[in-house]
Amino acid sequence: MILQETYKLENGTKIPKLGLGTWCIDNDKAAQTVRTAVTLGYRLIDTAQAYKNEQGVGEGIRSCSVSREELFVASKVAAELKTYEAAAASIEETLEKMGLDYLDQMIIHAPQPWNEFRDTKRYFAENKAVWRALEDAQAAGKVRVIGVSNFLQDDLENLLSDCRIQPMVNQILLHISNTDHDLLNFCREQHIQVEAYSPIAHGEALKNPVIAQMAKKYGVSAAQLCVRYVLQLGAVALPKTADPQHMEENAAVDFVITPEDMAALMQMEHIADYGEFSFSRCSAGKSRSKRLHGKAGVQQWQ
Repeated sequence: MILQETYKLENGTKIPKLGLGTWCIDNDKAAQTVRTAVTLGYRLIDTAQAYKNEQGVGEGIRSCSVSREELFVASKVAAELKTYEAAAASIEETLEKMGLDYLDQMIIHAPQPWNEFRDTKRYFAENKAVWRALEDAQAAGKVRVIGVSNFLQDDLENLLSDCRIQPMVNQILLHISNTDHDLLNFCREQHIQVEAYSPIAHGEALKNPVIAQMAKKYGVSAAQLCVRYVLQLGAVALPKTADPQHMEENAAVDFVITPEDMAALMQMEHIADYGEFSFSRCSAGKSRSKRLHGKAGVQQWQ
């Protein structure tokens, strides 16, 4: 069963292959969402400072049906925080909000502040400063695994050129029709575990007739095919949902996509429009259109 399977990270820590994303889940609903997911067998729970639900997620972690040690709790340093001091303080604030003694994973949410995402200024020096804060948090026992999100190869190379601890994970937008093979290969070469947020393409994959037809071939839903796709790429899958039925469906992926069908899915035309999620509706009233890997319309908060 996929919920019981793990990958081993570079430092030996085991991370579940399938987790629960909590983007866009309101703080007052997050605790029950987490408790439900844990009851169904989920052990990886992913949140972020930008999601504004760390308090609720933490409450769910503390009040769920299993011990803290059985869970893998992940959060993210806000993309706008680009100094050592701000990043270090934010980690302390996250631990306080969540009511936890440590985090299993803390990552930099993006290489640039969201209002400059994928613009010309790269923040290389600033990201090194934030990375030092993460390294120190790990050394102090506050975080077990440190990494990044939305980092391109040169962003990663910047950190790798001058770090005490190399990034262990890179959480990226990865789904059928959006597969950056060069970045995936680079991460494999550097022993950086890829995590896939929005593996169902913000729900747009469910509307795709090609995906629907292939899912029918395997006797599964389009969502299940999408989750299985990123798992077969060797990534951690982080589908977001607050619906218990969807949680169960997303975890029922004990089938195998053939190499021929994987190749076909890898070559699918890019989903250019993410609908309402082309603009963030979960960002404290701020709506911004973004670019990822040169493609327009990718929201930034996951």
